[in-house]
Amino acid sequence: MAAALPPAGDAAATASEAGAGTAGVGAGAAGVEVTVDRWVRGESQRTHDRVAQELPVALVYHGVPHVVMLATPSDLEDLAYGFTLSEELVAQPAEILGAESTRQADSAEVRISIAWERFPELLRRRRNLAGRTGCGLCGTETLEQAVRGRGRVGPGPQVSIAQLHAAIVEIESRQPLNASTGSVHGAAWVVPGRGIVLVREDVGRHNALDKAIGALVRAGAAMGEGFMLVTSRASYEMVQKAATVGIGFVCALSAPTELAIRHAERSGLTLVAFARRDRHVTYAHPQRLIP
Repeated sequence: MAAALPPAGDAAATASEAGAGTAGVGAGAAGVEVTVDRWVRGESQRTHDRVAQELPVALVYHGVPHVVMLATPSDLEDLAYGFTLSEELVAQPAEILGAESTRQADSAEVRISIAWERFPELLRRRRNLAGRTGCGLCGTETLEQAVRGRGRVGPGPQVSIAQLHAAIVEIESRQPLNASTGSVHGAAWVVPGRGIVLVREDVGRHNALDKAIGALVRAGAAMGEGFMLVTSRASYEMVQKAATVGIGFVCALSAPTELAIRHAERSGLTLVAFARRDRHVTYAHPQRLIP
């Protein structure tokens, strides 16, 4: 039986992360409190501010390091599942056998088990490098690896304009970490008739999307039921990751890129961007968006 989807905005992290900050810095759920000098209208005040955590996170498959990325240290098992599937390290969710994260003061590691028949291909594609927070294609060695995923998505959902804009309005209130720090991206899974079902946050837009994908995979959710709403731009890698796992509708609050539009057109994915409370622009496959 598929697990129930977690509530939107579930930080999921925190008991294991509490107390993991550096000396003199108060730790919280993927955020820390720091002492600052705040200058406003000519006056300076010694006070506190809350900032998002950003740590090196290593993904290790069967004891073999694959990639180190900078990420927000919450929902790391979701990140591992989403990354493994969206990067096509496995062909289907059932080939991910498990993931377990461990946390140190200044780093984290996720140990992932996959089907052994996939392991030789993973070794050939090892990306032993440190990836920047915003990195999408870091470590890709060939053009074929970079521009992949040429399949087409399924029928996908029918989304009314009212449902789309209700989610656009709602997502801000469903990002607790961004509300307290102002520095993280969000990826929300929206099901027509139900609204936002879950949200994942991270300092990296790709990581936020992979966390949301991973949460859906772990819950056994149907990727054709809803659409992904992201607070970032719609870059090629974001569209590619969504299409790879069968998500047929992506809406971004910021701009798309030309390559993202081309990939959306080729894969059959509906791409909406520049989404605001009272406007949006549809760049590819508008048939899923209904009045």
